Amino acid sequence: MQLPDEPETSGQINIVPMIDVIFAILTFFIMSTLFLNRTEGLPVNLPKATTAKLQNQSKIVITIDAQGKIALNRQTTEADQIKAQLQRLVDAQKGAIVIINADQQVPHGRVITVMDQVRQVPGARLAVATQQP
Repeated sequence: MQLPDEPETSGQINIVPMIDVIFAILTFFIMSTLFLNRTEGLPVNLPKATTAKLQNQSKIVITIDAQGKIALNRQTTEADQIKAQLQRLVDAQKGAIVIINADQQVPHGRVITVMDQVRQVPGARLAVATQQP
């Protein structure tokens, strides 16, 4: 007794769901690389310097924007409070470097006031942020 001939089913691979998954993964990677831009401070226009070097140590960032407002690690503060706040941060992060991000429009005296506050903190190492031309 012979079985009736069954039609052969040809194997097919449906790649549409696989393409959807690939595009979803690609979208994820594109979006995640957009957020890899690490900014330590608030957005300011840094002055240019040809001798600028990248610092790879733990950082405490003081930002002075174009209007002269001061922020310590993105938290708004006043110039006379920097010393006390910075002392706590320096004690917690041994070997941290304090970076001043000052907009190029900020008056020189305002930057010097902040630098003086930083230099009064024992163990604080000071750096001024610039960008290469």
